[in-house]
Amino acid sequence: MAYTTVLTEIRGRVGIVTLNRPQAMNAFNTLMLTELFDALDNFDKDENVGAMVVTGNEKAFAAGADIKEMAESSPFQMITQGRVELWDRIRGIKKPVIAAVSGWALGGGCEFAISCDMIVASESAKFGQPEITIGIIPGGGGTQRLARLLGKPLAMEMILNNRTLTAAEALQFGLVNRVVPLDGYLDAAIALAEEIASRAPLAIRMAKDSINAAFESTLTEGLKTEKRNFYPLFSTEDQKEGMKAFIEKRKPDWKGR
Repeated sequence: MAYTTVLTEIRGRVGIVTLNRPQAMNAFNTLMLTELFDALDNFDKDENVGAMVVTGNEKAFAAGADIKEMAESSPFQMITQGRVELWDRIRGIKKPVIAAVSGWALGGGCEFAISCDMIVASESAKFGQPEITIGIIPGGGGTQRLARLLGKPLAMEMILNNRTLTAAEALQFGLVNRVVPLDGYLDAAIALAEEIASRAPLAIRMAKDSINAAFESTLTEGLKTEKRNFYPLFSTEDQKEGMKAFIEKRKPDWKGR
């Protein structure tokens, strides 16, 4: 499908979405958010895609929301437009999504990156939530996810006082998986996605769902989710193939069923 604000391609079993509003430093407007999640939904339904990568350009992953689009909005307009609710669609993506971040990841850009399952950052990446400087707060999950990922003190400083994390700091505090040189960050993210996409598809989905349950619920509820996801896998062809391949000391041939 042709989009206006994002580009899509498939490399091997990896679906890649590139944010493509360079004139606005990839700031999210409603069209871009709609097209982004539509592209991810399509990859999620594609049996030939095992994992996804979302990236921007070297200068900016995404430098926040399109302020011009929101500046004169009333609360009623914000609610009826459903702009913030678009962010909830990331939780419905079943396959792994990796953010490949270079340059600025601010506001909505930071919120989207930390909504992904993993982050590969270039050495130039910078993460921040500057909404407080324009009289609002994060609305796409920033207050909740940063508090869980970084802890209360650092989340408070980022959101209340506009602290920006460098790539090295983001790695130190556990916000990103790895930091690589600028000329290799996208390739590193795609390579990671390719590795994940080479594994048993159903097990990958169940594992992602279980980990998200740990992030979003109590230990008791998370353990229940893990068990609900663990037992059904023993009815799959991939479980039989994986264990047989292990015993026979060969590479498994996954079928995704």
